[in-house]
Amino acid sequence: MTINGQWLPRWQPLIDAFAANFTQGEEGAGLALVHRGKLVVNIWAGQRSNKLAGLEQVEWSEDTLVNIFSAGKGLVALCILQLVAEGKLQLDEPVASIWPEFVHADKGAITLRQLLCHRAGLAAFHQHIPNEQIFNWDLMTQAAAAEMPWWEPNTAQGYSPFMFGWILGELVRRASGYASFNDYFQARIAQPLQVNCHFGVPDYLLDAIADTGPLKRPLGGAASSTGADSIALGKLMKADPRGVTNRAFSNPISLMTATNSREWRQAQIPAAGAHADARALATIYGTLCSAPANAQQHLLDGSVLPLCWQQQTFEDDRTLGLPLRFSHGFMLSQHDRADCRYGRGARAFGHPGAGGCIGFADPDFELGFGYVTHRMGQGLLIDERAVRLIDAAYHILELENV
Repeated sequence: MTINGQWLPRWQPLIDAFAANFTQGEEGAGLALVHRGKLVVNIWAGQRSNKLAGLEQVEWSEDTLVNIFSAGKGLVALCILQLVAEGKLQLDEPVASIWPEFVHADKGAITLRQLLCHRAGLAAFHQHIPNEQIFNWDLMTQAAAAEMPWWEPNTAQGYSPFMFGWILGELVRRASGYASFNDYFQARIAQPLQVNCHFGVPDYLLDAIADTGPLKRPLGGAASSTGADSIALGKLMKADPRGVTNRAFSNPISLMTATNSREWRQAQIPAAGAHADARALATIYGTLCSAPANAQQHLLDGSVLPLCWQQQTFEDDRTLGLPLRFSHGFMLSQHDRADCRYGRGARAFGHPGAGGCIGFADPDFELGFGYVTHRMGQGLLIDERAVRLIDAAYHILELENV
């Protein structure tokens, strides 16, 4: 396997681990690390397809875009925290104070903090959502405003796979004055850092997207879940067809089946529809770990930055059926589980995406990490391929005492 890109010599064992993944079922992927403010690894290999563009088995390139699914949630949270830092949003004020329609169905007391840490009870839609509606921002935000919580807000934790993005994205739009959530993201994060990440891919980049699909053969078993969590999730969905877990992932079913369509790629679905390359994730998270090169790249005020790693909730999650730790929009490590370990530092934070993509920051090691793949594994959290890469990276850092 030919590994393309650039890396400093000290990172060669990580490059070897990346190459080894291609003997374990990987077909196309990108990996990037930013350490102490410098891009020290930026590599890619393999092939990808894009059937909408008529492309079959073309080489992966530096600018190949991947649907990173829930790994985009951390970027949504970052936008929210920027507006908190500017005083345009308040963590403990009712969401309805900026979005009056949100008061419906006993949601008048729900706060932004509760939404960020998945304690608002808004994990799924009760009402039926037509398949095509997910591509219409106005209709989805109206549906979210009309929804009722599945339980009394702040009494339990329940991960919100999709609604999370439409609610928070609408708050970004209303508080910032930008015409759309993606307009804000491009102006405040992507363009200042010169990274390739989009919530709604423009026409000229559609050909650069890698189709997503399942791994063609199972992985070797590096992570603790080895697919067990996804099997448990399936049992939860079957056990209660009208329950929160089933509705969260299958209402509408296009949330699971439309991800390679042009409509999905160009819609703004913040919780699951971001498209990025590995360098974008590593650069964004790396900037949150070290002093920015210039004022324009300053993503988050130092007084607000600790919100990224301050734990807000840690309990058995009602949607996913396993224990999860959250700060304000980011997942936090459970160091006894490889599939829940974001780096090694006590302050590490990030977010995985369905099937394998991940971005995280480790301020204690000044590391930003980004990994993207188009072949989806069975784990719910950090994929086994990413676990191998994370372990290899920290082995290098720990050997050299950072």
